[in-house]
Amino acid sequence: MADGKKILVTGGAGYIGSHACKALRAAGYVPVTYDNLSTGWRDAVRFGPLEEGDLNDRARLDQVFASHAPVAVMHFGALSDVGQSMREPGLYWHNNACGSLTLIQAMIAAGCKRMVFSSTCATYGEQDGVMLDESAVQQPINAYGASKLAIEQMLSNFRNSDGLDSAIFRYFNVAGADPEAEVGEFHRPETHLIPLILDAIIGKRDALTIFGTDYDTPDGTCIRDYVHVSDLIDAHIAGLDWLDAGKGSRVFNLGTGQGFSVMEVLTKARDVTGHEVPYNLGARRAGDCTKLVSASTRARAELGWVPRRSVMEEMIGDAWRWHKTGHYEG
Repeated sequence: MADGKKILVTGGAGYIGSHACKALRAAGYVPVTYDNLSTGWRDAVRFGPLEEGDLNDRARLDQVFASHAPVAVMHFGALSDVGQSMREPGLYWHNNACGSLTLIQAMIAAGCKRMVFSSTCATYGEQDGVMLDESAVQQPINAYGASKLAIEQMLSNFRNSDGLDSAIFRYFNVAGADPEAEVGEFHRPETHLIPLILDAIIGKRDALTIFGTDYDTPDGTCIRDYVHVSDLIDAHIAGLDWLDAGKGSRVFNLGTGQGFSVMEVLTKARDVTGHEVPYNLGARRAGDCTKLVSASTRARAELGWVPRRSVMEEMIGDAWRWHKTGHYEG
């Protein structure tokens, strides 16, 4: 058991971070959310204390480390809109890369040398037809992926210089919501496919826009590998255990190995909800890859990770339940 040890959760007021806080509390930890609430939600912080602050504010980070003495950090705090990262790359280098450097330096100064890091399959870039394992070449095509790759490289550097160990998780597409609907997926503005589909169903938006129908896929739309947020967080708890056991730094992909096109997800959503999905066809969006599918054998073999809820119908069903009952505003 964790015996009430504290974990600092950057971005703990956001989608994935809030699910992590719930799981940490269930595992016996005290999750301390560190968030500037620029994209997160105060109402999502339900499982431990909230410390408001920015990743680039070193003095504030030092205060929080001194006050709480966390034994590890789960680092989710980041901007993650691929399209925005193409238009405004400076925001991503400042917030994601520079903010992470400030966080790492504050950790080392406080003697906290374990991090579970939220990375992304976007570090792999455009590698169509390849099942991506952890040894695949990393060649990001947008500032979001590039900033996450830079942080991975930072963690390697600081392991060599200061003994900072990390469990790095490269996510594929995260979907679904807490099965108990306490927390869920809600972005401002919304950019993720499943909640956009559900918004279109309930009339919150006129229609879903499908960006590109001329990709080299069976139906012309992009293909992605989807993993349930609860399964994803199970891996993070296992990553903490990995670090606690002194096994050192390691990189893990998190996906199912099965890809779904945009149109396939839309069809599944219609079947699960019983509602037609209004949609429009649009041009390709800059920075989008054709196909990203994971080979996650390492997480299964070394962490014992099993993605039990990562079935498309279940991911949509949990998201639909949350979407109807759990929003933080309105």
